Amino acid sequence: MKPASIIEKIFMLSADTMFSIIPRRVPDRESLMQCKVVAHRGDHDNNNKILENTIPAFDRVLENSIWGFEFDIRWTSDLKPVVFHDADLMRLFDSPLKIKDLTFDQIKKDFPLIPSLEEVIHKYGNKLHIFAEIKEEIYPDPALQNNMLKELFASLEPVKDYHILSLCPDMFKVINFAPEHSFIPVAETNMRDMSELALSNDFGGVCGHYLFVTDDILRKHHKKGQGAGTGYASSANCLFREMNRGVDWIFSNNAVEIQGILNQLM
Repeated sequence: MKPASIIEKIFMLSADTMFSIIPRRVPDRESLMQCKVVAHRGDHDNNNKILENTIPAFDRVLENSIWGFEFDIRWTSDLKPVVFHDADLMRLFDSPLKIKDLTFDQIKKDFPLIPSLEEVIHKYGNKLHIFAEIKEEIYPDPALQNNMLKELFASLEPVKDYHILSLCPDMFKVINFAPEHSFIPVAETNMRDMSELALSNDFGGVCGHYLFVTDDILRKHHKKGQGAGTGYASSANCLFREMNRGVDWIFSNNAVEIQGILNQLM
């Protein structure tokens, strides 16, 4: 694991621990019913049975009536979009091979758990809200790739059924099959820059860690008619904090558990 990843995990664990022990007001019933939980890469454990960004992980989202899910789009060497987070297969499959160096047929043969974007949209479109993250990578044929995405998302309505995310907003200039108000830049520690970018470009809103999406940033986006998403709620108190602040989309790595808290209270 890279040092930056270790530091990030320690930071996340510390923040989760702190927010889990601070008591929060339980939201009213209407707020509980309207809460939009988003399963980050589906509902998975990675270390045991269910891998992230796979059909079993997404099935758990659907089976537990969670509002939406997030996944990542990568491209094969023959320009077929698949759902996978990393550039290479080392973390999940202990292989140094890269998605961009493999054909679609090779992936389906050797790594069948990796689903195609077509399969995911066909199975979950119009049933779950989709947050599709565009990874920062070279698009060899932007016109062809845009047309493919346009066809795959054609049965869905932007904003109502899906949003397009990216940590690199420059990718929104490459992927232009969808309208600007469906684009959501994702911030790391650069929240204020990403927020200003979303506001000035009439994007659909902004997403980031709940420590960095301040109440002031929330107000600015809501005043503009935009949404805001935060991650990653992992406890009842953290969930209530975000709901009470008016966060629109609550991303979680344990979405089934978070949805269960809502269900129990309702």
